Amino acid sequence: MKRKIILALLFATGACSSTQVNQAIDEASKALESGPVPTSAEVGEGLKEALIKGISAGTSQVSQTDGYFKNLAIKIPFPPELKKVEQKLRQLGFGNEVDNFVMTMNRGAEDAAKEVKPIFVNAIRSMTIEDAWGILKGSPDAATQYLKRTTSPQIKEKFKPVIQNSLNKVSATKYYGDLVNTYNRIPFVEKVNPDLNEYATDLAMQGLFVTIANEEKKIRENPLERTTDLLKKVFGYQK
Repeated sequence: MKRKIILALLFATGACSSTQVNQAIDEASKALESGPVPTSAEVGEGLKEALIKGISAGTSQVSQTDGYFKNLAIKIPFPPELKKVEQKLRQLGFGNEVDNFVMTMNRGAEDAAKEVKPIFVNAIRSMTIEDAWGILKGSPDAATQYLKRTTSPQIKEKFKPVIQNSLNKVSATKYYGDLVNTYNRIPFVEKVNPDLNEYATDLAMQGLFVTIANEEKKIRENPLERTTDLLKKVFGYQK
């Protein structure tokens, strides 16, 4: 029916080539399907709603047991700059201790993720609608990247003590200290003592942003993920 109406309008305005007709049909159909153009305020609110939805889903995923530890895309490994420490300890028979440390470090990130949702939500609610149209028309993770770019320093400042408390709670800090002390007692090795909290915080945040970006992509690409009228209007128009 929609196609017939468009064709009738086209032929009523004069002769057109078949190519012009098909092109006009495609453009008109897209316009009809996308519905009314969202306002700048709706775009801003839609982006905030999408990010909050993504954060809710993302934090729920990663805060579960093994949310980090068994997700290879975001699992926090033994610090790369300490690879020589890991290799030496494994050679000396401390492989189980190394594995236990990696597990508890990821447990710390999973535990901390339970506490960070309000931090992200507050940051999102203070987001302006400037550049909102660019974000809407941008890459599949444009809103997440905007959030990451504009809020990371503040979020890290608040997230870091949460990670530290979580690392302490699951004994990751103790395991780390024991491993470093064991390594530093080995004759002729260069002593090490990097900042575990800084490392775990950075990778925990990175993993959370990866998860949020995946959720944003779902909302952009899958209409079934748009669970409110505002999300349907804003992200239905983006194409």
